[in-house]
Amino acid sequence: MGGAAGHAGGSGPAVVVPSAGTMSPPKENVSLLFKLYCLTVMTLVAATYTVALRYTRTVETELYFSTTAVCITEVIKLFLSVGILAKETGSLARLITSLKENVFGSPTELLKLSVPSLVYALQNNMAFVALSNLDAAVYQVTYQLKIPCTALCTVLMLNRTLSKLQWFSVFMLCGGVTLVQWKPAQATKVQVEQNPWLGFGAIAVAVLCSGFAGVYFEKVLKSSDTSLWVRNIQMYLSGIVVTLFGVYMSDGAQVLEKGFFHGYTYYVWFVIFLASVGGLYTSVVVKYTDNIMKGFSAAAAIVLSTVASVVLFGLQITVTFSLGALLVCISIYLYGLPRQDTTKIQPSETKSSNERLATV
Repeated sequence: MGGAAGHAGGSGPAVVVPSAGTMSPPKENVSLLFKLYCLTVMTLVAATYTVALRYTRTVETELYFSTTAVCITEVIKLFLSVGILAKETGSLARLITSLKENVFGSPTELLKLSVPSLVYALQNNMAFVALSNLDAAVYQVTYQLKIPCTALCTVLMLNRTLSKLQWFSVFMLCGGVTLVQWKPAQATKVQVEQNPWLGFGAIAVAVLCSGFAGVYFEKVLKSSDTSLWVRNIQMYLSGIVVTLFGVYMSDGAQVLEKGFFHGYTYYVWFVIFLASVGGLYTSVVVKYTDNIMKGFSAAAAIVLSTVASVVLFGLQITVTFSLGALLVCISIYLYGLPRQDTTKIQPSETKSSNERLATV
């Protein structure tokens, strides 16, 4: 179910979204415990989402349109963000004033937050082009370059320095995720002519889009004191427009014929609810830690969801998976060793780009 990165409500365990007071503490009071809490919840939600999504796409008889599910996810995230902003502002009048000033009265800010949505849409399309022109195994390996690409964007765009140990852990994570997701190449008949150069070009664009969009959103969040929930509302409004366009382009005719909610069950709504809550926690993690930690959390979720698939779907644990999971765990530990404040963007004049990259 596309990006978000992504990335449900119905039967299954409920995931409680903390109130604005819990989920959006003052920047100066962000504790290590709060960061660990957000990372843990984000990881568990992402792992549960992956397993539930697989269930809805492999067990259900009537398949729903994944593009409509992505669109509904954006709508739910918008309403949840408005609700949390209402609690944060404290009254309906202040909520309306905030929305007028920061959303409807700020077309420049809306345009600024539409950039990640558009870039993510381009990323998803490039990933599809790459998959159509590369073997699955080659795609899996090359697509993991988005992890070091995100780290590189963090250094260049946020004026942040990574130690040699952290760079080592980033590339270790890249290798670990590759091994965890590795599937032996199988001889298959290709029905369409493949263009490897087009595939590699597409994967390069997708990798750059992934790194840039995430770090761009982090820069916007940390460059001003504007409420996280105002920023989310600005981004989700453009996200709804982009995903609706995706519905029209990908499944327009079938949606008109079968209906927007064709194939939806309680399990599908549960998946959508998980994607929505996971999206909110992702924005909190980006705000109070960084995009690289988000990547480590996503890797941990991949390991957890694969382990869950062993029990639920009879998946066989392989040596490559075990080695990959070990590398992921070690890399997470190594990256977290240097203690630094990632809730703020460092002043650009402190170090030049060449000096920050010299640590590589």
